Amino acid sequence: MKCEIIIDPKCEEKVVIYAKASSALTEEIKRIAEENTGELFGYMGGEIVKLDLANISCIAVMDNRVHALCGKDWYLLKERLYVLEEKLPENFVRINQSCLANIRHMKKFDASISGTLKITFKNGYVDYVSRRQLKLIKQRIGI
Repeated sequence: MKCEIIIDPKCEEKVVIYAKASSALTEEIKRIAEENTGELFGYMGGEIVKLDLANISCIAVMDNRVHALCGKDWYLLKERLYVLEEKLPENFVRINQSCLANIRHMKKFDASISGTLKITFKNGYVDYVSRRQLKLIKQRIGI
């Protein structure tokens, strides 16, 4: 199968497949293209807002509901955290049982005496890395 990628910042992103017949490969490409749109839909006060993944600092569970921190605002998400973890790009990493963090939005790391790692995001939000995730986080950020 031949593959061609054309990068043009002016055009709308789309995937076109030319195939003689539908196959497992074409269906898998279609599924991946449809799932990885680079955006989520968040809910705030009766409004539905399209959230760009590049602007999301973290996704956390609060009051048994999943929320995304985009800028200084928290938006309610309808998907479960473990589903989002599978769908999100590699720059999102689980830092504890209830939070997925965007590595690109991390500003400062503070290692305490007790062995915990405190993360401060660019927008001022603070969360902690669990001991279970500490080794993975250190590898991902290059500590």
